Amino acid sequence: MNLHNQAALLRERLYLRAPQTIAAARQFTRDTLHAWGADDRDGEMLLCVSELATNALRYGVPRGRGYLLRLLYFDGTVRIEVHDSGPGLSRMAGRPLGRGLTLVEAVSDAWGVVPRAPGKVVWCEFRGCGC
Repeated sequence: MNLHNQAALLRERLYLRAPQTIAAARQFTRDTLHAWGADDRDGEMLLCVSELATNALRYGVPRGRGYLLRLLYFDGTVRIEVHDSGPGLSRMAGRPLGRGLTLVEAVSDAWGVVPRAPGKVVWCEFRGCGC
């Protein structure tokens, strides 16, 4: 994704390692999509936020840390990113997908995992959103 020559909207929020944050992440996403006028596929996007945040909590966020939810909107595309600081790049190594990532793959237009130091970013995109 190249955002250098595009006007993009960006919102992000850091969440602590707690199951209650999944509902807060969904609400943050719902409010952001509505503000951007990009909520025509919000049910699918909220499902992906739930699954990516749950995976981060279960497999990617060490004790005492949190995860970052980043939402971007550019050229009619909504990109959802969940950043964590833990290990767990096994999905990049070709292992079978779990149920959550299978859902993300099924409802999003694209998804992937990118390593970062430390941890990883799991992302998905929804194209043709909004005006």
